[in-house]
Amino acid sequence: MKSWVQVAERGSVFGIRLLFFACVLFGRGFARLVLRPVILYYLVFHAHGRSASRAYLTRIHGRATFTMIFRHMLNFAEVNLDRVFFLQGKFSRMELVSDGFEHLSKLRSEGRGAILLGAHLGSFEAMSVLAQHKDLRVSILTYRGNARMLNSVLGRINPQLNARFIEIEPGSINPILRIKELIESGEMVAVMGDRAELDSNVVAARFFGETAYFPASLYTLASVLGCPILLTFSLYQPPNRYHFYCEPFAEKLSLPRGNRSAAIAQSVQQYASRLEHYCRLAPENWFNFYDFWSPR
Repeated sequence: MKSWVQVAERGSVFGIRLLFFACVLFGRGFARLVLRPVILYYLVFHAHGRSASRAYLTRIHGRATFTMIFRHMLNFAEVNLDRVFFLQGKFSRMELVSDGFEHLSKLRSEGRGAILLGAHLGSFEAMSVLAQHKDLRVSILTYRGNARMLNSVLGRINPQLNARFIEIEPGSINPILRIKELIESGEMVAVMGDRAELDSNVVAARFFGETAYFPASLYTLASVLGCPILLTFSLYQPPNRYHFYCEPFAEKLSLPRGNRSAAIAQSVQQYASRLEHYCRLAPENWFNFYDFWSPR
């Protein structure tokens, strides 16, 4: 099965623009209806995504019916659709609630930056909007090479979108330098800790009872920067609710020289265990449609 970096974007720029045009012209309710036949087509003809969803849902529920897989993929589409409204500032009908935002507020009052450790679980756009409303700037480390068409359209909707992203450049230290600069200036940088293909340093951990692999370089970076790490997830609860969760992960990550590998492995397992917890809170929010448990 293909890894996430190999999964090509489906559709076309015209199709994506047409859907977003319908979204803007007719509203969120109409656009959500249009998504259903689109996702049904995708589910029938995209075997890789269907198989990945089935494998994941079976680990949670012990089974995965056609309806469950459809709901999983539809959640992914609805969250991406809502990005249009978030970027336009049209989210008055969205319900944004939070647990643990006081941890971020405390860091802001102290003028301290931090790494916000998340995953491809729920909506990072909802997290960013909530942070902006509370006067907190969040930059996001991301790889957008396999979603250039979507991001091209989103960039037209909000030209300032790219300013919030730190693009991953395999083999380049520029993203690291940018993260260091932001955190030392007291800002927050969101990092997804669940995709390992672009990291040369990966660590195995138990995830839903089986071995999975996670990127490990971010823990070394956090240790060097001496900054706090907080877990953050914004879970989508249909039809219009986003629940933001934030909890401390490490005040200052210590990686002893003589036991560095074991300390990193412990942090990775801690992350995997908490990620599993939040996946179980909202199973259809997991948006990794590839073989996450593939051996290396």
